[in-house]
Amino acid sequence: MYVARVYEQLDKYLVTGKVLVLTGPRQVGKTTLVRRFLEGCREPALYVMGDDLRAQESWGSMRLDRLNELVEGYATVVIDEAQRIPNIGISLKLLVDSGTTTRLIVTGSSSFQLAGQTGEPLTGRKVSLLMLPLSQTELHTFRNRGELRDTLETQLVYGSYPEVVSAGSDAERRSLLNEISGSYLLKDILELDRVKSAKVLLDLLRLIAFQIGSEVSLRELGGQLGLDYKTVARYLDLLEKGYVLFNVRGYSRNLRKEITKKSKYYFYDTGIRNAVVANFNPLSRRDDAGALWENFLFVERIKLLTYRDVSANHFFWRTWDGQEIDMVEEREGRLDGYEFKWGMKAPTSPRDWKRTYSEATYTLVNRENYLGFVL
Repeated sequence: MYVARVYEQLDKYLVTGKVLVLTGPRQVGKTTLVRRFLEGCREPALYVMGDDLRAQESWGSMRLDRLNELVEGYATVVIDEAQRIPNIGISLKLLVDSGTTTRLIVTGSSSFQLAGQTGEPLTGRKVSLLMLPLSQTELHTFRNRGELRDTLETQLVYGSYPEVVSAGSDAERRSLLNEISGSYLLKDILELDRVKSAKVLLDLLRLIAFQIGSEVSLRELGGQLGLDYKTVARYLDLLEKGYVLFNVRGYSRNLRKEITKKSKYYFYDTGIRNAVVANFNPLSRRDDAGALWENFLFVERIKLLTYRDVSANHFFWRTWDGQEIDMVEEREGRLDGYEFKWGMKAPTSPRDWKRTYSEATYTLVNRENYLGFVL
């Protein structure tokens, strides 16, 4: 079963004189998306594999005459896994600046490599799209709201990677998630010379997985792993750039007692989180349903705003005396606070939140009203 993606009509994002850069985690469907797009092209198109050694030599040549030969006769060229090609950013810059009429699309699964390759050379010359595991909006194209509610627990446990969503059984979902987390998740990161081993990264991920919704101390993590806290910070940065985790900082504008220096970390997919800790039990048999709910709502909100091209900053809010709000969203001059509860009991708004940010809102998001928040 193929699920239409939010970027299905790539034509809309192609701009003359700019390269379309499509990034995101491995296995989210970037290759499938660009191949389907090429199948619908009426004019000649070329698909290039960045893993191919000959492609790496020719496309990384940084010779305009050679590059013009490569695109000659093609209306569209797609370079998949472009981060594998040395100097691809400079090569693409040369083509764009030469005034080529060929539409150029590149994909990459690791932002730290692709950004390094295309970031500075393509400043002002690219349109960037981030593609993540299936969003609730995308699932809503073939599931109505009732079906989304009925499959909510499955989504919290197994996440929303396309293959996982399409799987016919929980056993198949577990197998797929173990394969993704074991073979693909850390592949790009481990190719860097500065990373010691997969075990260290997995141990770090497990520690983070058990702290969803809690502030993280780099020194404590380092002590548990036998690493310097600076090394822990670097590894976490790589996990963010590899689209495994994302970081949320504390919000503060007024109070000295607000916590701002620590961060929280969430996974881009709850299924991957559960694979890391080897726990696919149903929610009735686990004590982390609230943490999974918080992670789910955070990442689904980010997907929603990203795909709608809405700029927003996200934080958590907490004071030293224990008052807290799970998500603070700052956008278009508004400040909105959201409390995520798996249970149905409604908490009261923290007193210092209302006193300090009188213009801000405070909303409870639970299983009754969550669809309005993520759709």
